[in-house]
Amino acid sequence: MAFNKLIEYDDASPEVRAVYDDIMSHRGVEDVNNFWKCVAAHPPTLRDTWHSVKSIMDEGALSPLVKQMIYMAVSITNACAYCTASHTAAAKTSGMTSEMFGELQAVIALANATNRLALGYDVPVDDQYLSK
Repeated sequence: MAFNKLIEYDDASPEVRAVYDDIMSHRGVEDVNNFWKCVAAHPPTLRDTWHSVKSIMDEGALSPLVKQMIYMAVSITNACAYCTASHTAAAKTSGMTSEMFGELQAVIALANATNRLALGYDVPVDDQYLSK
């Protein structure tokens, strides 16, 4: 059974509408995307997830572009088509060029390949890499 009913603004509870309003205001958009409309089926998760996204993905020690590219890499590795599409679009909006996209894909492919080798060979971690 699928649990992907979209909760539209007009059908949302006041609690969900408040989160939607904050998302739209913060992002400068007229509607929320389908991710939020699905998660709204459980308002506490909607609220908590939006709070985390807002606080983590905004400007910090890492730029929003770097954060979006990291998010893309994790989403691609996890095979999440929705997150890959949405964060690729956000990265482009944040300034990702086609050259950056190509390098990111190469890094993702390399990391996945070498991770599998390290796992397969059960490579012991060098002492110099262990936190002391």
